[in-house]
Amino acid sequence: MEARSLSVLLLLLAAAATPAPRDGEPRSCEAVRKVFQLRQLGSFRGVPEFPRAGVDLQVCTSKNPTCCTKKMEERYQTAAKQDIQQVLQTSSATLKFLISRNAAAFQETFEMLIKLAENYTSTLFCNAYRNMAAEAATRVQEFFTDIALYIFGTDISTKECVNRFFDNLFPVVYNHMINPGLTDVTLEYAECLQMVRRDIRPFGDIPEKVIRQMGRSLLPSRNFLQALNLGIEVINTTDHLHFSKDCSRALLRMQYCPHCQGLILSKPCMGYCLNVIRGCLAYVAEVDLHWQGYIQSLEELSSAMHGTYDVEHVLLNFHSLVNDALMQARVNGPELTEQVNKVCGPPVRKPTQSPHCSFDRNKYSQGLKMFSRDVEETLASRRKEFISHLRLYRAFYGGLADQLCGNELAAADDIPCWNGEDVVKSYTHHVVGSGIKAQAGNPEVRVKGTDPVINQIIDKLKHIIQLLRGKSFPKYDNWDLRQTGSGGSVDEQISGVCDDEDGCGGSGSGEVKRVLKITDYGLL
Repeated sequence: MEARSLSVLLLLLAAAATPAPRDGEPRSCEAVRKVFQLRQLGSFRGVPEFPRAGVDLQVCTSKNPTCCTKKMEERYQTAAKQDIQQVLQTSSATLKFLISRNAAAFQETFEMLIKLAENYTSTLFCNAYRNMAAEAATRVQEFFTDIALYIFGTDISTKECVNRFFDNLFPVVYNHMINPGLTDVTLEYAECLQMVRRDIRPFGDIPEKVIRQMGRSLLPSRNFLQALNLGIEVINTTDHLHFSKDCSRALLRMQYCPHCQGLILSKPCMGYCLNVIRGCLAYVAEVDLHWQGYIQSLEELSSAMHGTYDVEHVLLNFHSLVNDALMQARVNGPELTEQVNKVCGPPVRKPTQSPHCSFDRNKYSQGLKMFSRDVEETLASRRKEFISHLRLYRAFYGGLADQLCGNELAAADDIPCWNGEDVVKSYTHHVVGSGIKAQAGNPEVRVKGTDPVINQIIDKLKHIIQLLRGKSFPKYDNWDLRQTGSGGSVDEQISGVCDDEDGCGGSGSGEVKRVLKITDYGLL
């Protein structure tokens, strides 16, 4: 049967259910048989027609005759675990959807942002440096491929990506701008130019400036995406728990043992439910502190991703810095020629000619339409909106047992309820708190040791929290600053005034304003 709410099925049976006598002994097992079949636990034939002695039962024992057999008890055991898994997954579905949809949205937007930045850079060459555009296109494409690999998790160095781009660009610039000829330089001569680029610094300090900007902006974005993917992994892990034998027996006693007495509509008392579920979720409750730290760290990182940490600004203005680099090489052309001749000698050319620009701007203009929306939204505004929704789930794991019992499992106040043995007015045992240490006095579930799977996910949360809090940003010790008494926000303390040295001012071919619109993935 399709997964439906158990309570709905039971309400459909309310009219047909035969109430048990006051001494707890069912007159007939007819109602139990119907529920057993509707839950697809077995057929009518597996359920006794009338109560019998339950000497073969291991969990649902009773001094009264019972409608259960050992085989039924085994089926109920399986159903009890499946029910709690379903309730767990239902409770986390909204949170999981929030993170997964935004992870997909941010990843797709980063992909489009990288393509757009590549488009701007290729357009720069086609518009202003057509004679070298075809050769430069390959270097540009390789650079942005590296950028994409880095943001999406590949272990490569942004510094080396930038250096490799300018190393490979220099032979093209030298051949077409500084020492132009009708033919191209040979491969060997180009390799010599690549090797001397970092020593003679034809592009001035522009490569170092790009390295700073890329390092500051790409790493937070990379960590942000990794954190969202880890959030999904945490939820998937806690949605598919392995319950201990003692927990499984407690779930069976709480959810289905009443059926054996014909009490198919009885729900567990709130205190009883809390003891059972808190015992079964004791390991999960240990995630709570680290989950709160995870969301707080995501919020702090998101707030700090402005100015030189704004990947949108840095990538969309990369072409402007490339233009500055080319202009600087042109101005210093005679001096550079002299330096190159000392190391590589005069240009050695081959009898081929580079093709002119073949860049198809119409091909890439289609991608811009994907960003078209009625309301413009930058990456920063979407991150802010996402974090505001995620913040509502900061205490999700700490209150999970209470949520399950309050919303799904337990009886309402002032209604007779099941206490594990009988229907009573209220549960009288001590109700324990959440977490492993609190379970020492749990009267319903024994909790021993720790769960290695949960420990592993906690270790991953600890690691990502360190990354999000800037432990991987060794040069910027003020990353962890908080709001001060003078009113300075985290953003102001980290980014400060956005000046031209940090890449916030336009130059060369002109600054591109932040007009990137995010792809349309709905938030909750």
